[in-house]
Amino acid sequence: MVSIPRVRLQPASQHRLPAGVDSNSPCHWRGDRFVIFMSTGHPYRSEGKSPFELSEAQPVQFDNTLNGGRWIECTILARDGTLYGWYHHEPAGLCPGTTLTAPTIGAIVSRDDGKTWHDLGFVLTAPEGTLRCDAQNGYFAGGHGDFCVMLDPEERYLYFFFGNYAGKVEEQGVAMARMEWAHRDRPVGKVWKWHQGKWSEPGLGGKVTPIFPAITDWMRADCDAFWGPSVHWNTHLKQWVMLLNRAKGAGWVQEGIYVSFSANLADPRSWSKPVKILDGGKWYPQVIGDPKEHGTDKLAGKVARFYMSGVSEHEIVFDL
Repeated sequence: MVSIPRVRLQPASQHRLPAGVDSNSPCHWRGDRFVIFMSTGHPYRSEGKSPFELSEAQPVQFDNTLNGGRWIECTILARDGTLYGWYHHEPAGLCPGTTLTAPTIGAIVSRDDGKTWHDLGFVLTAPEGTLRCDAQNGYFAGGHGDFCVMLDPEERYLYFFFGNYAGKVEEQGVAMARMEWAHRDRPVGKVWKWHQGKWSEPGLGGKVTPIFPAITDWMRADCDAFWGPSVHWNTHLKQWVMLLNRAKGAGWVQEGIYVSFSANLADPRSWSKPVKILDGGKWYPQVIGDPKEHGTDKLAGKVARFYMSGVSEHEIVFDL
């Protein structure tokens, strides 16, 4: 049984990331240099001595073009210095006469610390036949997106935590998938979704069993569901921590920010029931750990900076 830690927010001086933010903002350290990516339809990159001493953000370059926006939501620096990333793509024109789209998740790799990227292809897509152009939530007619990824300590598996907006209501919600880290350079067809107790469904078109099912169908105007997971390893708690949004109503009205915990990254059933830590708030809650400890969005300790939409006005404190 996982003990449920206590979490509180305490006021801090305001800090803004140096570019617009409309997703998770992944970051890493390369030696003593801190690098972060921020996206609002196209990713920007900044680096500096710490999260609080960053250069002017510059747009990254891809070696291909896509029909629609692209958001880098996670990066992982491999031991050999190669930077791997994963993006949320929103294809345009899926539902003519509307602004609705249905996201997909793709993989990328960089040999110059994220300034330029080579696209490795899509790795997570919703099942065919699930597009709903009559969706009333205001944004999505299906798809998979709004995600993060974590590499396990043994560097055997990469775990995806993503929003599934497609299919029957019992299939919608925050879901998981995994891929062997050894397949990172050729990931297409190598990702497997969690479904009915097994990693048994293909990343491309397969079904899911969500770890946090939607409360009300995403396709309805009164949708009610968790989304936008951001996961980190907490060195103080010795547990994995997930921050979540909860949307309640068309336009994805922000009901609050929630937290969940797990001691076992490999077990989707191990996550605790989400507990609210903030009423309302803004989209995309995440941490950035203490720069003295080379903290990132994926690694933090007892006290970390708490961001929403790229702005921090609080520290987040974790207690056992």
